[in-house]
Amino acid sequence: MSAPKLLILYGSQTGTAQDTAERIGRQAQRRRMQVKAEALDSYNVTLSSKVTWLFLCIIFSSPPLQNFWRFVFRKSLPAGSLCRLDCAVLGLGDSSYPKFNFVAKKLHKRLMQLGASVLLPVGLADDQHDLGADGVIDPWLTSFWERAQALYPTPAGQSLISVDEPLPPRFVFRFLDDVTENRADRRRVPEPLISPSQTHTFPGRVVSNKRVTHASHFQDVRHIEFDITGSDIEFTAGDVVMMRPCNTPEDVEQFCQLLRLDPDRQFTLSPTNCDTGSVPARLAQPCTVRHLVESFLDIAAVPRRSFFELLATFATNELEREKLSEFNSAQGQDELHAYCNRPRRTALEVLTDFPHTTAELSVDYLLDLFPEIQPRSFSIASSLLAHPNRIQILLAVVHYKTKMHLPRKGLCSSWLASLDPTQEDVYVPLWVKKGSMKFPKDPYSPVIMVGPGTGVAPFRSALQERIAQGKTANVLYFGCRSQSKDFYCSSEWEEMEKAGQLTLFTAFSRDQEDKIYVQQRVQEQAELLWDLIANKNGYFYIAGNAKQMPTAVCDALKEGFQSQGGVSSAEADEMLVAMERAGRFQSETWS
Repeated sequence: MSAPKLLILYGSQTGTAQDTAERIGRQAQRRRMQVKAEALDSYNVTLSSKVTWLFLCIIFSSPPLQNFWRFVFRKSLPAGSLCRLDCAVLGLGDSSYPKFNFVAKKLHKRLMQLGASVLLPVGLADDQHDLGADGVIDPWLTSFWERAQALYPTPAGQSLISVDEPLPPRFVFRFLDDVTENRADRRRVPEPLISPSQTHTFPGRVVSNKRVTHASHFQDVRHIEFDITGSDIEFTAGDVVMMRPCNTPEDVEQFCQLLRLDPDRQFTLSPTNCDTGSVPARLAQPCTVRHLVESFLDIAAVPRRSFFELLATFATNELEREKLSEFNSAQGQDELHAYCNRPRRTALEVLTDFPHTTAELSVDYLLDLFPEIQPRSFSIASSLLAHPNRIQILLAVVHYKTKMHLPRKGLCSSWLASLDPTQEDVYVPLWVKKGSMKFPKDPYSPVIMVGPGTGVAPFRSALQERIAQGKTANVLYFGCRSQSKDFYCSSEWEEMEKAGQLTLFTAFSRDQEDKIYVQQRVQEQAELLWDLIANKNGYFYIAGNAKQMPTAVCDALKEGFQSQGGVSSAEADEMLVAMERAGRFQSETWS
């Protein structure tokens, strides 16, 4: 009897779904299954209707790409298309957001419509659970493996692989003798040959990197401009620029010392299983250790539970092995949270805490142990109509303290803030993606924008674009702490106001005894907003921090509907829902 096959498809933006997919893949390997874990954006979706794999386990922490979604929901697909497929769906979400795990629920229902045999109810993992997503994932996986084992038992004569035994690495390193890195090659800027994308980025030259908050202000916010001449990159208001950061030279050096690696040594990678894996496209062959650690391995991230799972298999020191095993157990998640998540301890710092185990690590397992550095997205804060061949962003530098000795720093924001174009030419690999916000083409439709803090970035892009197109019905609500310390782009707003191109309302929360926020300004202007929305087909946008502001602004807007339009609370709710369906209410928030 041949080994059962498991196909795991995942859609992920932050790497959480990929980590979960790989964790399930390791559990399948220990059950002697043939496993393939692949991102939806790289999988030939048409194959999923064939009986190539016995299971289909799809994990989502973000909506899948349109190609997959369109294929699965094609009306022409016969009802029994997947009648020979066993599958399970696991969604990763956060119940504090609207449409909690909406994609996973809808896909689960669609797979049943197409005739697939669903092994168990859809898993709805929730970051708000007391134990985090694992509070749902752990019991869901227990049920999944019970069903899977019953349908497809382990081949005769074989037993499960012990959790104490390391699985084969995904890749094998082959170091090249007497070949080291030429530092000049690191500074050479590659010429892009195709349209910039995640796999073929464009080297945007940093033109300027200026702090836009007062020196005495606690928050360092940067206005950074990139030259994209020759890239053929096009974008409109609401689009985002993607960048992948680098680890600091100090972290790279410490990592190489801990693992006794020569950073200038070159190597090639070979997949241990050519049928289920391939070398990451971003890693050139041959590659230097320095490039791998600096640009690919996410050594400065807070490690996930799976990191401790793999680390424990190398531990020969009894105390370290016990602690690592505890962190990997369901019962040890509170301890892991206290040790790692709460103080934001990095993977590199964990290695220094477990020196005996670190000394036992094999280089072949680096890509199993450390995830790939994920790209970061930034709302574009400029328009090509106002600034040709340029992309500008507003960047809040992440820097805070925990019980750890060293302050915690955001990898990407700290890296970008450190780039100094006045000292030498600096290039950042980037590409552009379509954003979720769309602005009206009708020149007479008013646009109302609520963007406190760096949430104003996409609205700066929209204002520059709309004004260049002769659209002057623009209203902006901007909020910050102090007019003198973090009032971004104030001179621009003033010029637009003087030219009759913008109506501006501001809320400086700390400039008076009673704090004032943008939602209060929205309340105060209820009559104006009702006129713009109800009588002039206005569009309403929110961008910024997802904690309390968006809900407070929506509540203020609905109160205005009631006071000015004479509608009930339920009718105000319905109005906002109708606006959202029509694209006249849009929000882009982040945590």
